[in-house]
Amino acid sequence: MLLAADVGNTNVVFALFEGLEIRARWRIATDPRRTADEYAVWLLQLLEIEGYARSDVTQLIVGSVVPRALHNLTVLGEKYFGVTPLVAGQGEADWAIDIDVEQPRSLGADRALNAIAAHAKYPGDLIIVDFGTATTFDAIDADGTYKGGIIAPGINLSLDALVGKTAKLPRIAIEAPHSKSVIGRNTEDQMLIGVFWGYVALMEGLIHRMKAEIGRPARVIATGGLAILFDQHTDIFDEVDHDLTLDGLAILAARATR
Repeated sequence: MLLAADVGNTNVVFALFEGLEIRARWRIATDPRRTADEYAVWLLQLLEIEGYARSDVTQLIVGSVVPRALHNLTVLGEKYFGVTPLVAGQGEADWAIDIDVEQPRSLGADRALNAIAAHAKYPGDLIIVDFGTATTFDAIDADGTYKGGIIAPGINLSLDALVGKTAKLPRIAIEAPHSKSVIGRNTEDQMLIGVFWGYVALMEGLIHRMKAEIGRPARVIATGGLAILFDQHTDIFDEVDHDLTLDGLAILAARATR
């Protein structure tokens, strides 16, 4: 079975694949200092809880936007599973897609993986919106070529900046405003309206402009933890696909074993 590790700025998500089907998944906070032994203590117990043995893992692939985390995950694979991990975007796990931007090497692993998976799963031109630490908007043409995109502060980053740079504004949780009114009657409601509906307006405005520039119908795919929340309050998304990045890792690993 394949163990895939999606290393983001906030969390590392591990998923156990049988073929291209996810059988189990686990999430841990990203910490570049976390050792291979610490990963193993946590991960081997979770494998056992799900009814799997370490010998079931015959392949490991890592996609990372945190370079410092890669060494310890490589040691994890070699020491505890007896496999040398594939690294997304390198060697046998090269992207194998056209990246039509000025600096192709600067494209984040998560965005390349999303492009690979989305092109494999959905036809035509695509816009991918990924809600991570940053929110990214990526354009993929019908041939699977990555054409470029947009990077915006994630909604939690925006809220952190608002609270951190003001003396009296309280910490609030991200959720849909309780009232349909966009004129708040208290401080907390005003903050939530500004952050939540402001973010919806940002997404809708940017996607509208991207579609106009593409000039052809484009399917909009949302992924990431907050995708389902926003999907309930806008009709801008055609699909919500929580496993897009992990699926990209599984596709790359399958190609590498052919």
